[in-house]
Amino acid sequence: MSEISTKPYLMRAIYEWCTDNGYTPYLAVMVDHSTQVPLQFVRDGQIVLNISQGATKGLKMDNESIRFGARFGGVAREVYVPVENVIAIYASENGQGMAFEAPDLSTKKTASSKEPPPTLHSVPTETRAVSDESDDTPDPPKGGKPTLTRIK
Repeated sequence: MSEISTKPYLMRAIYEWCTDNGYTPYLAVMVDHSTQVPLQFVRDGQIVLNISQGATKGLKMDNESIRFGARFGGVAREVYVPVENVIAIYASENGQGMAFEAPDLSTKKTASSKEPPPTLHSVPTETRAVSDESDDTPDPPKGGKPTLTRIK
């Protein structure tokens, strides 16, 4: 039996630390065919997601993935991110958090080596309501990459 990665446990710990201290937890994610995010917010193959309680509905962080509902530009969407695609989790207010090694998306295996890699896709729009609290959540800051501070 293979050993389970520490990455999902560390992500959940940083998330809990952020919420306990009143900070807004953000995820930086490498986007590929296995992620389901609104593509209009993807920049340079990455997206930054606010995963605070007020911005998400039904947040689930397990050992394989992060799943939740959220509003993007007022439209309810379902988001799916494999744990291996997460490159950082941090508090937006002070940049403290943890960065992870970025996955090498060029070496991910596809069903057949003769087939081209799958194309990116967005999550279909859901008609069910998502918490109105998330409408007041500001979009992630624009311009530049987030700065992380190592926690000791």
